[in-house]
Amino acid sequence: MAIQITSRAYDRICTIADHEGVSLDATYLRVAVVPGGCSGLTYDLGWDTTCRESDHVVEADGVHVLLDKRSFLYVQDAELDFTDGLDGDGFHFTNPQASRTCACGESFGM
Repeated sequence: MAIQITSRAYDRICTIADHEGVSLDATYLRVAVVPGGCSGLTYDLGWDTTCRESDHVVEADGVHVLLDKRSFLYVQDAELDFTDGLDGDGFHFTNPQASRTCACGESFGM
């Protein structure tokens, strides 16, 4: 599987979708890896209603996730989690392919 979503992340995604009036039946969660951050790459999450021909569509725990070709390669076997503790509030990725991460955990390198 390209990406896994923890139950905490799933619950938060559903809460946000409901709050924003987004139907998860008609809308994808786009996960992209983009240049940025201290370590060179960072994750970007957003809603998308358009699936391009070159996109990979992955169903992860009931959420349809869109990944462009490049991002698909970067997130193989990664896990998306949500935390609201002392280490910071928000979505966080655990990516076994990352060879380095920054101190704040917001970016990674390979």
